[in-house]
Amino acid sequence: MTAATFALSHRLGHGLRPVLVALCLGSAGALVSAPAFARGPEGVADVAEKVIDAVVNISTSQTVEAKGGDGGRGAIPQLPPGSPFEEFFDDFFKNRRGGGKGGGGDLQPRKTNSLGSGFIIDTAGIVVTNNHVIADADEINVIMNDGTKIKADIIGVDKKTDLAVLKFKPPRQLTAVKFGDSDKLRLGEWVVAIGNPFSLGGTVTAGIVSAKNRDISSGPYDSYIQTDAAINRGNSGGPLFNLDGEVIGVNTLIISPSGGSIGIGFAVPSKTVAGVVSQLQQFGELRRGWLGVRIQTVTDEIAESLNIKPARGALIAGVEDKGPAKPAGIEPGDVVIKFDDKDIKEPKDLSRVVADTAVGKEVDVVIIRKGQEETHKVTLGRLEDTDKVQVAAKTKDEPAEKPVTQKALGLDLATLEQGSAHPIQDQGQRQGRHHHRRRRHFGCRRQAPVRRRRHRRGGPGSGGQRRRHQEARRSVEEGRQEIRAAAGRQRRRRTALRRAQRAVGRRRKRATGDNQR
Repeated sequence: MTAATFALSHRLGHGLRPVLVALCLGSAGALVSAPAFARGPEGVADVAEKVIDAVVNISTSQTVEAKGGDGGRGAIPQLPPGSPFEEFFDDFFKNRRGGGKGGGGDLQPRKTNSLGSGFIIDTAGIVVTNNHVIADADEINVIMNDGTKIKADIIGVDKKTDLAVLKFKPPRQLTAVKFGDSDKLRLGEWVVAIGNPFSLGGTVTAGIVSAKNRDISSGPYDSYIQTDAAINRGNSGGPLFNLDGEVIGVNTLIISPSGGSIGIGFAVPSKTVAGVVSQLQQFGELRRGWLGVRIQTVTDEIAESLNIKPARGALIAGVEDKGPAKPAGIEPGDVVIKFDDKDIKEPKDLSRVVADTAVGKEVDVVIIRKGQEETHKVTLGRLEDTDKVQVAAKTKDEPAEKPVTQKALGLDLATLEQGSAHPIQDQGQRQGRHHHRRRRHFGCRRQAPVRRRRHRRGGPGSGGQRRRHQEARRSVEEGRQEIRAAAGRQRRRRTALRRAQRAVGRRRKRATGDNQR
């Protein structure tokens, strides 16, 4: 069969090849459905044309205070008044820096500029971008796709999700985009990123959804969309579109060893963005729900001790005295497995769903206590901006309590914290000092050793003076090392220059000899 096929193809020459190619193309066409092909990469052009005018560049300027050279390393050492080294360091730093006793020279505040991306969600001039794009900016400008530059003001920011909402006065009729449903995204679905990478203006890139609900430990509410669409510096705050032209994410982060795109980018999902933007527009701040508990992961050991199979949920490590959970009957050692009809698989799930729930709403919380499920009704409070998410951690002013993990396993052990022996030693030293003070007060003969001990410990005696001289000697030695390093660099430059001159001379001699011959 093979020999016959070879002979036939040899006799027909190239006549058989077009037939085979046509058959291959026909098979490929049968495998790819018409709707999928139409919505593939060819659909990117339609999306870009539809939404490009709604994507803007964000330009910011900031005044930065100048610091002494090398981040403060080159500043003049602090010497005691009248030190013999003061004049030496003054001359050294003035000559090296070019003026100023502190070695600062002409260090004036300077302005720095940065560029990011954003997109218009309302024709009234409402723009969404990343908080880190406009953080600490003195002036913010929105640059339209046609180059129009308009000053913008901040409506509100949310640092925990790295989002910000701006407003500017529209110079003309604007194009706005709307949010899509990020929960309906599928892995492998085509997405389009538009932004301002490396200050190049509106740039369109395409890729697919690589992963969903990605947690990269950058914040308490991480649930990123991962995409391989090219996202670079300057794309921050730009939109990620589906092929219907809806915003399904805000491009925020990339993972890259070089600073450029390697196909791993992250976008805040539109479900999170829509809720944050709505509250920032309405209140100018975020009003998140608050349960008033500290949580930690349910390990396999804890799950086995509590008869939870498989290991899931969020273990309550502590309950705030003034939080909503305490009056609802939730206790340390409980495991939350469902909150407001939403399953809780890990502590991050509980953090997200509580934050997304409206303040004052009464919800059902399903917990496991001593192997039995219980349902408690909790009315959520409001998480203040100054509060920090605490995961199985105690604040310093709280009384010590038995570790929850040990309590769940039925143990009665105390944890030895690092440095726990030091307070006992300090207490003994303080008792000794008080004892000597009492002796001195009653005229004890050991008064002199007490004075010597105080003298050795510093204070107005020679100890403080000795430390100042040691600091001065270290400063002198550092100055000498810098001088020796500068002299070494100068010598190396002179040696390299002499070698270069000799090489040029040898080339000229060889060239002259060749001409004479």
